Amino acid sequence: MRELEKSECWNRLRTSDVGRIAVYAEVEGVDIFPVNHVVDGGTIVFRTADGTKLARIDNGYAVAFEVDGTDGTDGSEHAWSVVVRGTAHVISRREELFDIFDLDVRPWHDGDKPRFVRIVPESVTGRDFTVSAPSVGCEGRLDGGEPGC
Repeated sequence: MRELEKSECWNRLRTSDVGRIAVYAEVEGVDIFPVNHVVDGGTIVFRTADGTKLARIDNGYAVAFEVDGTDGTDGSEHAWSVVVRGTAHVISRREELFDIFDLDVRPWHDGDKPRFVRIVPESVTGRDFTVSAPSVGCEGRLDGGEPGC
C-alpha cells in the first residue's frame, strides 16, 4: 500500500465521475449517497434535489466524500481510494451560480436536481495498492471449505 500525494488525490478525483458523500444526522446517524461530481479548483461540486442530503448539509454537519477505482497502468492491477473530509454548503450566491453553470455536472437520472453543493476540503487523503489474486484452496476459510479440506 502507498499513500497518495495530494496532487495524485486530486487527479484521481478529476478522473472519476461518481463519488459517495457521507452525511450525518444526530438521530439517523450516517447516510451515504452516490453523486456525480466535478472538481472546481480545490473543491468538489455536485447537484442534488431537496431531501435528506440537502437538509443535512444545510444543518452544517461535516461531510466526507469518497471515490475509488482501479487501473493497470504499469502492467499490474492497482486499486485506489481517495477521501475528502470537509464542509459542504449549498451554492446560493448569484455570481457563484453563474460560474458553475459552465461546469459539466450531470446527474445519473433525469430527475430535477436544481441545487448545487460545494464541498470545501479540510483534508484530502488517498491510498493506492496492488490488487491481490484471489486465494485458491482451503487456507484461511473459517468453515473449513469443501469436504476434504
